[in-house]
Amino acid sequence: MPNKTKNSVPQKVLAIRLSAIGDVAMTVPSIWSVTQNNPNVQVTLVSQGFARDIVDQIPGVLFFEVDTKKRHKGFFGLFRLFNDLKRLDSYDAIADLHDVIRSKVIRTLFRLNGVRVVIIDKGRKEKRELCREKNKKLIELKSTFERYADVFRNLNLKVDDSFDYFFREARLSSQISIDLGYKEGNWIGIAPFAKHKGKIYPLELMEKVLEKLSSNKTNKIILIGGGGQEKELLEGWAKKHPNTVSIARKYSIADELQIISNLDVLVCMDSANMHFASLVNTPVVSVWGATHPYAGFYGWKQNPENAVQIDLNCRPCSVYGNKPCFRKDYACLNRITPELVLNKINTLLNQHVS
Repeated sequence: MPNKTKNSVPQKVLAIRLSAIGDVAMTVPSIWSVTQNNPNVQVTLVSQGFARDIVDQIPGVLFFEVDTKKRHKGFFGLFRLFNDLKRLDSYDAIADLHDVIRSKVIRTLFRLNGVRVVIIDKGRKEKRELCREKNKKLIELKSTFERYADVFRNLNLKVDDSFDYFFREARLSSQISIDLGYKEGNWIGIAPFAKHKGKIYPLELMEKVLEKLSSNKTNKIILIGGGGQEKELLEGWAKKHPNTVSIARKYSIADELQIISNLDVLVCMDSANMHFASLVNTPVVSVWGATHPYAGFYGWKQNPENAVQIDLNCRPCSVYGNKPCFRKDYACLNRITPELVLNKINTLLNQHVS
């Protein structure tokens, strides 16, 4: 029988974080620390298939892939997921790192079977106060990294901030080296997309940043994005501007992590790519609009001075950037000049050279 005593140390922990890829990336420092500081503890992370390449980088951590499209889809699919997990192993504790309907159903079923459950405190009330239009409380909240760590600490596990990065300047495969060439000068990544409009720097302004950077022959610009329209746009930019290549949808996440580890700087939004760069110790110039680092989603051990943002009374208006603009003009993004972004990039590159 599982040991659910409050003061006991679990031997087998099932951690649940079903989405999104950036949030899964943010679980890494805590899970890494658990494996390093609690050698007798086995952690299994439950997530979607996109997370496998990230979890595989953490020594000793097991991964269970959720099939949300077929087998584990819908309410009855959650019962199948529960039974699949029960057959997989016998767990002492459930670490719910997500606290959404799906994870609530799964943890409840385990709790009814006598398994101890600890749930993340997302700080929803504080985040609402941070993002409300009137009487805003503009204070820095606990980071999501710490919120994940607290879940494991509440299971009596030792967790610290000793994680630095997976690797740095990974040796690239021969195929990637053929596609990108061997490194000379500065490699600058640009990942201009995010899930929601409130987090995307206007593309016409980002192209001006690209135009200036690509005009310097010592720079190679590597464009990073997804499929569909993102891929089409980035390939168009690569054809239009010199010293520029798009890797959108060309490689696995594992390959992208290796490529990002070779960048001298990554320019991105408040997005998953910021967290990918953090996992491989690549400095980030991140552009912030409707969201704000104070909400707790800034990159792991990234320098706060490298965040590009402007002060407006309405910022932040959203935790995730998915709410319509109060002002109707997205001034938080449109008022950020390409020169401001370029200055941050050049400062980082100069520090790298010195």
